[in-house]
Amino acid sequence: MDLTPLRRLAAGAGLVAGLCVVPGQAVAEPPAPVPRPAALVLDGGSFSVQDAFAILEGRPVTVRIAPSAAERMRASRAGALAALADGSLRVYGWNQALGPLKDRPLDPAQAETFQRNVLRSHAAGVGEPFPDRVARLAMVIKANQMARGHYGVRPEVAQRLLDLVNAGVVPLMPQIGSLGTGDLQPQAAAGLALIGEDAPVRYGGAVGPASTLLPRAGLAATFTLQAGEALPIVSGSTVVAASFLDAVRRARVLAGQAEGAFALFMEATRAEQGALDARTHAERHIPEENAVAARLRALVAGSGWMTEEGRRRLDPANYEPRVQDAVSVRAAPHILAGLWHELGDARRALRREANSSTSNPLVFRRGDGYEFVMGGNWDASIMGHAADSLNAEIADVGVLSQELSGRLLSPRWSYGLPANLAGGTPGLNSGLVQVQTVAAALVPEMQVRAHPAGTLSRPVKDGQEDHNTMAMASLRHLHENLDRLEVVLAVQYLMAAQGVDLVAARMAGLPLGAGTRALHAELRRSVAALGDDRYQTPDLERAVALVRAGGLVPSGS
Repeated sequence: MDLTPLRRLAAGAGLVAGLCVVPGQAVAEPPAPVPRPAALVLDGGSFSVQDAFAILEGRPVTVRIAPSAAERMRASRAGALAALADGSLRVYGWNQALGPLKDRPLDPAQAETFQRNVLRSHAAGVGEPFPDRVARLAMVIKANQMARGHYGVRPEVAQRLLDLVNAGVVPLMPQIGSLGTGDLQPQAAAGLALIGEDAPVRYGGAVGPASTLLPRAGLAATFTLQAGEALPIVSGSTVVAASFLDAVRRARVLAGQAEGAFALFMEATRAEQGALDARTHAERHIPEENAVAARLRALVAGSGWMTEEGRRRLDPANYEPRVQDAVSVRAAPHILAGLWHELGDARRALRREANSSTSNPLVFRRGDGYEFVMGGNWDASIMGHAADSLNAEIADVGVLSQELSGRLLSPRWSYGLPANLAGGTPGLNSGLVQVQTVAAALVPEMQVRAHPAGTLSRPVKDGQEDHNTMAMASLRHLHENLDRLEVVLAVQYLMAAQGVDLVAARMAGLPLGAGTRALHAELRRSVAALGDDRYQTPDLERAVALVRAGGLVPSGS
């Protein structure tokens, strides 16, 4: 069997026709190449984190089920139906009801009605929908999990999910309601869209019922689910996985920018470079720490500011060797490495999750036939706890960033930068003190939302679900803290750049490091240095937008 999907979602380059040019005639610009959708073939075992990132970043892609996977699914489906044929076997979600009603048998004639009712009753979520990118990824992951052949569904069910993705139809999946013990509410909303009910979807910029918009997208208006096919749509933690992958993608971008902000802070305070010495970090035996320290060394390479001469320039008459910087400076490579360490663990868990069977029950071959096995593969405890751990690291990076930006306000703590980083006349001008307060206001919110939601299980559904992971709450808190960290890092960038500008004249002839010089220039393309006080909100909003877009990710991060 060929189980090799197309690994990378690179957009193909369009062909541009040659232009006939008459001398003296204006020449039109050649049309921009039209990206061709890349093909992603799902086989249930080869979906990668990079595949997920490509979908989250909106790269053109068409997705289909591998022929070998479709063959497995058809065989599993036939085997499941054969096991149920004589009526003696009672199976949850196939010929038995769900949850507290699990002991109620279903008549075969009720199968199609039951599938619709499962989706209708479970689609009870509220609140803002997940971002379109997360909803699309959740459908792709669900189809890939189905492709493993252990859900007992027809390949047409998985392909119907992918048809919505390929056509640009996005179910609006509410964020509130899931306990992380499966994704019942948001996935049920996607299921209703799949069968063509009136659940809302987005298509072509419009929001409306699936029953109306599916035909506009060129899709069949309805799709009928057969026995046992609704439960695999809602069972499992697919939306948790998709949202977690989105958080990991966002956090990677912020982790790189946190390093850049720290490097610029080091330049502004003319910090000791000894804290970046490779020998020190090698003795800790943490690969991520070695990597962070190496990237920081590259950012400040060639700096004349972070030298004895640079530290002497601000007050030559009273200069004394610094000996060592504060803990927040010396330990920063280790603190920042903690974030990268958690990101690595999360990526491994998510790669595994996307290529696993996470529904209940599952169908397995046994001898010449197939059997059903009940279990708890839908549980998202490991992902939920991993999200809590990543959130703790995000909050700690926020704390570090706020501490560093706070140091820049104090002439004593910043080793001679003007008080409040005020331009013009200090006192007459108040500088960036209130900009730093924005970061100080957000950090306690980050700390509160970094409490591990995974420790807050409570029983529901008449005790049938007596342990719940709360993984969706963990993901919501994580994304909220990523939003806050964007602002906190923007504050640090603004203040570090201002510190550099305020003493640049006295540092004449001493260069910044190559990497920090590039970051400073990039920020200054969006926000001018502060002279006399001016309206600060627009400056901060521009800096936040730059961070959010990944505009200050250092080269090599």
